[in-house]
Amino acid sequence: MLKIDVITIFPEMFKAVTGESIIKRACQKKKIRIEIYNLRDFTDNTHRKVDERPFGGGPGMLISPEPVFKAVKKIKGRRKKTKVILLTPQGVKFEQKTAGRLSRETHLIFICPRYEGIDERVRLKLVDEEISIGDYVLTGGELPALVVIDAITRLIPGVLGDSESAISDSFENNLLEHPQYTRPANFRGLKVPEVLLSGNHRLIKEWKRKQSLLRTKRKRPDLLKKERNNHE
Repeated sequence: MLKIDVITIFPEMFKAVTGESIIKRACQKKKIRIEIYNLRDFTDNTHRKVDERPFGGGPGMLISPEPVFKAVKKIKGRRKKTKVILLTPQGVKFEQKTAGRLSRETHLIFICPRYEGIDERVRLKLVDEEISIGDYVLTGGELPALVVIDAITRLIPGVLGDSESAISDSFENNLLEHPQYTRPANFRGLKVPEVLLSGNHRLIKEWKRKQSLLRTKRKRPDLLKKERNNHE
């Protein structure tokens, strides 16, 4: 079972997502266990303050190191195989292969910064990996953490109803997913490709592969370059 712990000052943000759909079922099946920790519970400050002004000046406030160090120490306990992840725009861009790798871990701790970021000593001494979900800035690390948790969860064996679902998803093998259709076969004059109705599994597989390549070439040619580089 994968244990996921999250350190945040807005724990309520996680309830709606972790309590529904795939993540909820994964918890019920005991495939994952998620706990949310309020960073304010790890400060001795009377007002439960966890931020300070940065040395050297500058706008905004920074998350202080002390409560983060305390939180990570308590959450880790005696666990030896723990990966601490900081959600930050400065991190490595999150991709499907990263989700696959993290889904095979046993314990993940996500640190969600706020304000202008976090004291550099947290990054230097506590963090094993920094992740960004894109080249843009959000108000905090909570939404990125939820994105990463969702992507990881669906790749854990036994979580999805159909084990083939994750394998055929977009970005697996650096290809976008092929077009998909359901009933009715003719909707307002738009017909399902005949090959999908043929029952010929070999032809269907070939069609899906070809469509994935065409769609990737049209929408994300950079992925095809990455695929070629992986095979060189």
